[in-house]
Amino acid sequence: MSMYRAVSLFSGCGGFCEGVRLAGFSVEAAVEMDRFAAVTYRHNFPEVPLFEGDVHDFLNKSSEVWREERARFEGVKRGNIDMLFGGPPCQGYSQIGTRILDDPRNELYAQYVRILKELRPKVFLMENVPNMLLLAKGRFKREVLAAFAEAGYSNCGVAVVAASDFGVPQLRRRAIFFGVRDGLDLGMDAQAFLEATLEGEKLPESTVNDAIRDIPESTAVHYEPVSYPRSRAASPVLDEMRIDRDGRWYSKEYKLKVAGGTKALFNHHTKEIQERRKNLISLLAPGAKADSLPKEIWNGARPEKWRRLHPDKPAYTILAQMHRDMSEWVHPKFQRWITVREAARLQSFHDGFVFQTSEWQMLKQIGNAVPPLLARALAAAAQKALMQIDSPEKEILSFGVPVQQTLMLTPAG
Repeated sequence: MSMYRAVSLFSGCGGFCEGVRLAGFSVEAAVEMDRFAAVTYRHNFPEVPLFEGDVHDFLNKSSEVWREERARFEGVKRGNIDMLFGGPPCQGYSQIGTRILDDPRNELYAQYVRILKELRPKVFLMENVPNMLLLAKGRFKREVLAAFAEAGYSNCGVAVVAASDFGVPQLRRRAIFFGVRDGLDLGMDAQAFLEATLEGEKLPESTVNDAIRDIPESTAVHYEPVSYPRSRAASPVLDEMRIDRDGRWYSKEYKLKVAGGTKALFNHHTKEIQERRKNLISLLAPGAKADSLPKEIWNGARPEKWRRLHPDKPAYTILAQMHRDMSEWVHPKFQRWITVREAARLQSFHDGFVFQTSEWQMLKQIGNAVPPLLARALAAAAQKALMQIDSPEKEILSFGVPVQQTLMLTPAG
């Protein structure tokens, strides 16, 4: 089977790219403005040309920045890209004016549409928070879909998906826009195709304990890697995450290759904790919030201020605000916050995927990321759509058959 080619926008540290790569796509280019996320991206995707800069300049012939950079992106052109994917950051939403997409705060959506028009890929995936579907009584959703139709993707729709349905040990819901270029025959409505295909990709729910039970209580002093923990603990998500095991999707060979051949536990460090705070969290039962604490300790205001993860349930949503305050992400068993590596595991980043720069920035990168195992399921659905489009028989592919059982070779595209 030929490898399909994709371009990533708003790439962050690479969670979406990791899942797309895992599904068998070649990522031909990535675009990211944040210089800290770009360092992590380059470390884990050395084979992918990264445009580190403003998305407005990417593929923009009038941009001096693009004129200087474009030699690195010769393969990124119309007719050569099968899929565009990415999640424009939410900058804020206007409910006034003639068109919401004309609001300057929503310009990143317009840039996604501009690049879609320029590259004309066969399919696209766009990720965002489910709340954006409800804004202005659904007007924002309608205008985004209208913009895609105007760009030549009238067979498009949006589905809300839960990461916990696809092997991610976390309750995280996302709105996924999916569309097919006009003139291509998918054989059915794009949204119905996405939803039906994703049904076949679903996996049993994983818990916090399933994901991090093998990680030791003691943490790295600074940012140094520590000895890799031995464990006989069995769970499907641990098979995916641990660098010394083959999972359903990830092979040991792949994970070790991404890690640069080093078998160690990276990023196992977390924010310092004051004695007062350590005493406070010691009173939290698994799954409990601040409103469960004695009145003399906490007045019950903003109960989510302190929360201990429940070991036998998926984690609640891992957010970028972790980098400011970890009090909502207390380890289910130990009297400390979760570590960067534990947060990465709860987002379904395998242990060979190493985060770079400062702890503050690492936590922000993880919280902002699309969970790789969710991204893999989405990319597998897109790949089935591409196979269906390219199939001369035009028979609807059987739903429920995973596109690729495991990635056994190198991560290079």
